[in-house]
Amino acid sequence: MTKVNITETELKELVEDVIIEIEDAIEELDNEIDYESSDGILTIFMANKSQIIINRQTAALQIWLAAKSGGYHFDYVEDANTGQRDWKNDRTGESFFDALNRCLTEQSDEKIELDLG
Repeated sequence: MTKVNITETELKELVEDVIIEIEDAIEELDNEIDYESSDGILTIFMANKSQIIINRQTAALQIWLAAKSGGYHFDYVEDANTGQRDWKNDRTGESFFDALNRCLTEQSDEKIELDLG
């Protein structure tokens, strides 16, 4: 995986696309998760009053995810073999959407899997 060079403008557009995709997926769920978004920050409100916060980090050109289990940073990378681009954890390589679904499940009393990516 190679980090893709993107501009701040491209980062803003990419993160906005991710946030819209998450919002749409939450709307499809049949549970008590709610959300609020503003200027590149998405706050997900769980039924148990915990929160997950997703935001763009312009200086690092990353998406950050804050959950009870910790803070995670994701780079926009490209697979050299396939050319596919995705957001990957800068330490573990876990995909952003996998990490989000894992955190949603960890912070709720049920398995939650948003239909993403």
